[in-house]
Amino acid sequence: MLQPVLRESMARCVHRQQGEEVNFTPIRRHARLRWIGSALFIALLALFSVVPNNSFAQTTSRKVKSRVEPVYPELAKRNNISGSARVELLITPDGKVKDVKVLGGNPVLIQAVMAAVVKWKYEPAAEESSVVIKFDFNP
Repeated sequence: MLQPVLRESMARCVHRQQGEEVNFTPIRRHARLRWIGSALFIALLALFSVVPNNSFAQTTSRKVKSRVEPVYPELAKRNNISGSARVELLITPDGKVKDVKVLGGNPVLIQAVMAAVVKWKYEPAAEESSVVIKFDFNP
C-alpha cells in the first residue's frame, strides 16, 4: 500500500500528463500546525502552573515581635530525619497568628513547626496579611 503523500504525487504526475494542473497541500503542513498548537498549549499550561495564584492572600513582610523557635522532634532525631517544612501564616491586624496552612514537608517536622508558629506575635497592621515561612531541620 502506498503512503498518502506518494499516492498524491503520483496522481499529480498523471494529471500533468493530461494537461491539468493539480494543486495539493502536503499532509505534513497540517501536521506541523497541529504540533505548533500543541506546543503552545503545553507552554501556556506550564506557565500557569508555575505562576502562583495568591489572589486570596496578601503577602507582606510584617516584623515578628516575639518568636518561638520550633523544637527538633525526638522522633526525627532517632530516625535521622532531616528536611524542610513550609507553612503559610494568616496574621490578624492585631498581630496574632489566626491560621496556619501547610505548604509542604515531612509530617513530623510540620507538627513541630505548627506548635511553634501559633505562639508568634507580629507587629500590628491595618489589615490581615499572610506570610510564608520555611524552616530547615538538620540532625
